[in-house]
Amino acid sequence: MRYEGTFGAHLERVCRLANAMTGQLGLEPDDRFAVLAMNGHEFLELYHAALFGAGVINPLNIRFTAPELGYVLADSGTRVVFTDPVFVSLVDQARNEPGVKVETVVVFGSDGSPPEGAVDYEALLASGEPVMPPEPGEDDPAVLMYTGGTTGMPKGALLAQRAEVLNVYHVGLEIGLRPERRFLFQSPMFHAAVVAGIVGIPASGATSVSIPLFDPELVLRVVEEQEIDTTMVVPVMLSMLERHPSFDAGRLRGLRQLIYGAAPASPSLLTRWMEMLPDTDFFQGYGMTEAASVLTMLGPAEHRAGMLDAAGAPVFGVELLVTDSLGNPLPRREAGEVCARGGNLMVRYWNKEEETAEAFRDGWYRTGDVGFLDDTGCLHLTDRVKDMIVTGGENVYSTEVENVLATHPAVGEVAVIGIPSDAWGEAVHAVVVLKEGMKATAEDLIDFAKTFLAGFKVPKSVEFHDGPLPLSGAFKPLKRELRRAYWAGRDRGVA
Repeated sequence: MRYEGTFGAHLERVCRLANAMTGQLGLEPDDRFAVLAMNGHEFLELYHAALFGAGVINPLNIRFTAPELGYVLADSGTRVVFTDPVFVSLVDQARNEPGVKVETVVVFGSDGSPPEGAVDYEALLASGEPVMPPEPGEDDPAVLMYTGGTTGMPKGALLAQRAEVLNVYHVGLEIGLRPERRFLFQSPMFHAAVVAGIVGIPASGATSVSIPLFDPELVLRVVEEQEIDTTMVVPVMLSMLERHPSFDAGRLRGLRQLIYGAAPASPSLLTRWMEMLPDTDFFQGYGMTEAASVLTMLGPAEHRAGMLDAAGAPVFGVELLVTDSLGNPLPRREAGEVCARGGNLMVRYWNKEEETAEAFRDGWYRTGDVGFLDDTGCLHLTDRVKDMIVTGGENVYSTEVENVLATHPAVGEVAVIGIPSDAWGEAVHAVVVLKEGMKATAEDLIDFAKTFLAGFKVPKSVEFHDGPLPLSGAFKPLKRELRRAYWAGRDRGVA
């Protein structure tokens, strides 16, 4: 459905929505409400209602399976879910999962006839009064966003109002905030990487344009027709665009700024795009959900200077420290774990006190990434402490995939790693040792994984080892050894 509106109309809708959420739905400022939806003005309105203090928004990955969705809804204590008609059946399935206590489902675009038992979004909005709610405090919770968990289940990062607003300032200082900008939301609005746009673009008086889902032909057409000058992408989108039959770089020449993040782009991909769009400024953002989400930015000058293997310098207000395994600071150009501190970091992991304490030691957040700071203070990433794979901008913790594959009757040992992929940055790759006398093909294991995992978590490839996997002294698979053959000779150790 096409929707156009002024800032005045948007403000009235957000005020009505916030009023209805607290009045009709009974949400308190610290209650969680979930959004399972494609991009659209409703997602923008719900984010702004959360920042107005109507509740804590819990943006959900639209690729969750019913068990994954059910876990997040139960763990977060979500009582209200806002969703598109296409996801209603998935929400219904998830409501049957253990511990889920969803009371109300609100559906967009139902034209006044929502599914049985659900509430129509427009009717709910119309029932609210157009009054400005009390201003929330900067330490009040605003966002609960789930990311991969080291134990195999997602964990929620609780972010305060202060963190989200500071993130806008950080990004705004790097790319500028100007009312004449026309920004295209093509990356999913549930992703932490676009929150600065969700808040900052409207705050600066600029125009927001969104498409429901990334589609190469639609992106090319909208950029042309709507005269888009700024957008944010996950690098895999650039690969998909240039492989599309109707791709013509000339259709994107109106872009003045191209921001990418959530996963680094390969230098060869960036070089091609910089040559195709010589008048476009390229920016890379590095960060994570826990940092709301940006820690460093690599700007246009660094891109043109060929620093394509760097993650960038810390944004204003963020400090970085590189430490050894004991937490001791390391000198410049010596690699260790990247640690960060600043006002944009999360409050805590939801219901996970031990993991929160482990992440925040000595006042620094441990990112789990390995890298070094050069003589100018620019960050370079070389490896990953946590066994996390960033594929197409999505975080996949290897433990979750391993736990699924290990239940296959033919699998004796399994280790899951990320390997280089021009399309995805990293691809999920499984290394498997079969039980003696058992047989299975790569296709068998991939199809098996599809039954239990969201598509982006399913291995893209499987290799079989005849002997046992290499193990550490703690009898854990030496994943660095498994990765080495794939990453040898590359400028960047992780992608």
